Amino acid sequence: MNKTPHIEVDREGIIAKTVLLPGDPLRAKFIAEKYLDDVIQFNKVRNMFGYTGTYKGRKVSVMGTGMGMPSIGIYSYELIHNYGVENLIRVGSCGSYQEHVRVRDVVIAMAASTNSNFASQYNLPGTFAPTASWKLLRKAVEIAGQKNIEVKVGNILSSDIFYNADPDAWKKWAGMGILAVEMEAAALYMNAAKAGVNALCILTVSDSLVTHEETTSEEREKSFTQMVEIALELAE
Repeated sequence: MNKTPHIEVDREGIIAKTVLLPGDPLRAKFIAEKYLDDVIQFNKVRNMFGYTGTYKGRKVSVMGTGMGMPSIGIYSYELIHNYGVENLIRVGSCGSYQEHVRVRDVVIAMAASTNSNFASQYNLPGTFAPTASWKLLRKAVEIAGQKNIEVKVGNILSSDIFYNADPDAWKKWAGMGILAVEMEAAALYMNAAKAGVNALCILTVSDSLVTHEETTSEEREKSFTQMVEIALELAE
């Protein structure tokens, strides 16, 4: 049994090849209860809940990752290397950097710029650009079109900083066309790239740094369903 310090399963093969990764473990619980059939819970270490079930007859798992690149870096690495996960799809919230990206819009991250030093571990002779897997990105956009869900596709920022000492720092990223900010995708994309597996980040805008509109924590946990419905259709 490939137990890790952070994930403990009770039998082999319990985690699906496709895993949805919300930051909030309660969102993982909500997704499992609302969308999956024949659900079993495979993880509760540190209250980072993980579940496996079926969606339209296809096996799929969902597990929380916590906040920030160090946390998703741990969970995504272990899912890939200890449990053989091949498709990792982050479903989370983000803050808009653009006026045309509005609260509750769905954003698909084609790339994830970052102010993190996560890539330094690879000792690359330059700057690595963390990008989504084309296979998942193309399919997600197609699925959104079939469901008549409008999506914004482009570059996001994965930030190590939530409370920035420079309150106008976001405007510099916005000036480079960054759609929105979150805190995890870049590490997920890098872990997946290094391992040769697929990763994608699908987000719902929870607040806007432009208009200052925002949603509640309960809304973020339970009402951001369009991104989840897109992600579930990616299960193979």
